[in-house]
Amino acid sequence: MKVKSFVFNPFYENTYVISSNKKNCLIFDPGCYEDYEVDELKEYIHMNDLNVVAIINTHCHIDHVLGNDVLKFEYKAPLKIPENEKEVFGAVPAYAPQWGISGYRHADVDEYLKGGSDLVLDEVVLKMIEVPGHSPGHLMFLNQEEKIMIGGDVLFRESIGRTDLPGGNHDDLLKNIQEKVYTLPDDIQVLPGHGPATTIGHEKQYNPFVKA
Repeated sequence: MKVKSFVFNPFYENTYVISSNKKNCLIFDPGCYEDYEVDELKEYIHMNDLNVVAIINTHCHIDHVLGNDVLKFEYKAPLKIPENEKEVFGAVPAYAPQWGISGYRHADVDEYLKGGSDLVLDEVVLKMIEVPGHSPGHLMFLNQEEKIMIGGDVLFRESIGRTDLPGGNHDDLLKNIQEKVYTLPDDIQVLPGHGPATTIGHEKQYNPFVKA
């Protein structure tokens, strides 16, 4: 599995492209909003001769879904979101202008993803773990073989996702990190939705919001 990260939009959101040995790929949380951001992502896909199999959202806050529509149109790829993020995603067009996003285009969802099942891309198997708190149906995607997890906005390096947005619940987030994330091996690398990568072991020891 190959991982390429990009930082997009005014929220400094991390977008990830996961590709297999067969050069198929998944785009996680496409936050590309400006044309030059879209072009940067498209150039990487073109230069590496990748086939976009699907567009995936870990959750559906505005900074993680800005590129859904343009990439879905460009690559004719299905959009897949967590099943319990329907309301969060549906609300984006109404509040986008409040965040200064005037050109947002909403995309239709093709498939809803469920925690506890696997997302498979050739030899790459990603276990989907539902971790509510930052948002109601947030999914994390764990590759157990390579010990890499696409984390979204659950756990950051020495921080956690905010819980003051609609659908957030601080107590639920702390509880789910303890029970669903900190119970995983310490050496798993977490690729978060914002900021640098971390490991579960590092967060258990140094995260001031939730420690082991």
